[in-house]
Amino acid sequence: MATQIPETVLINPDSTTSLAVNSKPAESDQMLVDEVKAPNFKPLKEKTFRRVRIPPNRMTPLKSNWMKIYSPIVEHLNLQIRMLPRQRIVELKTCIETEDTSSIQRAADFITAFSLGFQIDDAAALLRLDELYLESFEIKDVKTLQGDHLARAIGRIAGKDGKTKFTIENASKTRIVLADTRIHILGSFNNIKIARDAISNLILGSPPGKVYANLRTIASRMKERF
Repeated sequence: MATQIPETVLINPDSTTSLAVNSKPAESDQMLVDEVKAPNFKPLKEKTFRRVRIPPNRMTPLKSNWMKIYSPIVEHLNLQIRMLPRQRIVELKTCIETEDTSSIQRAADFITAFSLGFQIDDAAALLRLDELYLESFEIKDVKTLQGDHLARAIGRIAGKDGKTKFTIENASKTRIVLADTRIHILGSFNNIKIARDAISNLILGSPPGKVYANLRTIASRMKERF
């Protein structure tokens, strides 16, 4: 008597799942690309907010130059800005017209630079150029000085009638603000390093003549490079 062949065969004898011989091949071997979703991050908030605190000694210059600060921020960056004189704060906020949300950080850097003592035109360069930065440090970060030694270090950095400071600025293509024992530098990353090294050497006691010579050497190398 002939053995009757069953209609189904077991792929895995240990498995209880059976497949019909005439059934279509399973589609599980295909890659389900559509089912793999990209990371779903939270969208950025519609409005971004920044506050910049203004030192008391910079409130009068801020009021005098308010239109020069207000105009580029509102007209070119399409941001909202307001001044709170009693709190000595400038508030920035994005709006529907703001095309680039990162522009609020540039505006905050611009106001911060002005509040530190930079001229309005120098600070405004932060709105146009992406490669400009602000760096601040204390004299004590380089060397601990007190009394007359500290005063002499500040004098060496400034020079007679500001000559040394101007020389460092011109050679390194930066802008420098001396605020008591704190020093602020505005420029590109490499140029800030050149200016900071020169100032550090003056703080450590190097004669201005030697610092000038080093700056001239660096300036000539920069001209050859570019």
